[in-house]
Amino acid sequence: MIKTGTDHVFQSQGPGKRGLSLIWAFLAGAAAVLGFAPLDFFPATLGALVVLVHLWMRAPAPGAAFQLGFCFGLGLYGAGVSWVYVSLNRFGAMPMPLAATATLGFCAFLALFPALAGWLQARIARDSETPEALRAVLLIPAAWLLLEWPLSWFLTGFPWLALGYAAIDDPLSGYAPVGGVYAVSLALAVAAGLLWCIALGRARWLAAGTLALVLACGYGLRAREWTTPFGEPLRVALLQGNVPQDLKFDPARYAHTLETYARLAEGSSAKLIVLPETAVPRFLDLVDPAYIERLKAAAVRNGGDLLLGVPVRSAAGGYLNSVISLGVSPSARYDKVHLVPFGEFVPPGFGWVVRVLSIPLADFSLGAADQQPMPVAGQRVAVNVCYEDAYGAELIRQLPEATLLVNVSNVAWFGDSLAPAQHLQIARMRALETGRVYLTAANTGITAAIWPDASVRRQMKQFEQGQLEVEVRGYSGATPYVRFGDWPAILLAVLALVFVALRRRSR
Repeated sequence: MIKTGTDHVFQSQGPGKRGLSLIWAFLAGAAAVLGFAPLDFFPATLGALVVLVHLWMRAPAPGAAFQLGFCFGLGLYGAGVSWVYVSLNRFGAMPMPLAATATLGFCAFLALFPALAGWLQARIARDSETPEALRAVLLIPAAWLLLEWPLSWFLTGFPWLALGYAAIDDPLSGYAPVGGVYAVSLALAVAAGLLWCIALGRARWLAAGTLALVLACGYGLRAREWTTPFGEPLRVALLQGNVPQDLKFDPARYAHTLETYARLAEGSSAKLIVLPETAVPRFLDLVDPAYIERLKAAAVRNGGDLLLGVPVRSAAGGYLNSVISLGVSPSARYDKVHLVPFGEFVPPGFGWVVRVLSIPLADFSLGAADQQPMPVAGQRVAVNVCYEDAYGAELIRQLPEATLLVNVSNVAWFGDSLAPAQHLQIARMRALETGRVYLTAANTGITAAIWPDASVRRQMKQFEQGQLEVEVRGYSGATPYVRFGDWPAILLAVLALVFVALRRRSR
């Protein structure tokens, strides 16, 4: 094995200093969360990545890089998705020790992916004469992306804290319409590598020029308009009932919940009225038909349509988390496709978890993957439910036909935690990727209207009851991301690894 001078320095350190490196990795991962909503302090995420690059560059072996990546991931997910504990303990009635253990185990599982990224880049760099600058700028970003991306599909996926989201308000987000959030993650990792080179004097001026170019390209792409307005301006009302999660499925609260949403709908003059996920917390066939007609009448009076979140029993005997349309347009329905493990379906062998939790309706059926946009209110509306919008590659299945994007959700499961703000940040990325107005109607918030440039034009505060009315436009056309999905970013990462591997072989 060819040892570099940095390896010798690291190996000469005692166990105490190596342990200190692991602590730094953990703290850097936790600090990276500051770049996500609600704080949105992007330099923290970028700086945390620079620290990780430095630690990986100093790791003596792939195993050490694995440990550093794991500690970074444990800090990132331990701080960033700690709200899982809230849903398990407070609303799922899981005992505190078991909920804490389950949350820690979940975060540790997620931390394996940055750990494997560290191992991969170190393994490729080992036994080679790869220059440090090349490793920092190409190899580490490529390895990171190729291990971040599987979190969008492995075991149904959990791509919640993809690093690209932290750059939603910065020039690097300009890469989103081209290659999605993973293209932004790749650009962010490259920027971190370039900053490391500048700080340590590795091809400093070349690195500075390249960083300026990366930022300038992102800024230029951000300024481009990829889609064009479609149809007439549309008045939309997004309803936020603010029904507490611990009362949502209480039979004694049922009539009050229905009256709340009927009153809000009847108080709107909007042509499109949107209610949140499971706004009616009872199977559609068990809801009084007079109530459905009451909601429909409110939409017809305005010459438009209403979207209602309600569970539906299928002919096969299962049930679906659905959104139905009522109003002047022909009735349509969307059935949720990407279900939440343990919240909406039970993975094989985990039935005992549901018996511990107090979760109603815990075994939904999958909706069809090829559903079409709803023709309502003069637009073609692509609906998605709750955390489905974390999966950009799945959302674009209804594009470019869809002219307007609508998300209905119930994040009351997570209380006053980081989750609602993070969910809104994810929605902003979807608007930017697709070049569409993105509307979110949430039970307890955050209800918002997002423009194609990812700006939040209007939003309601959490835990308030009311309606958000806004005038929006539909949009037509397709961004490169709509056409090609995540593949441009993935292909770039693969090519970077191949380049480094072939260079090693040729030498």
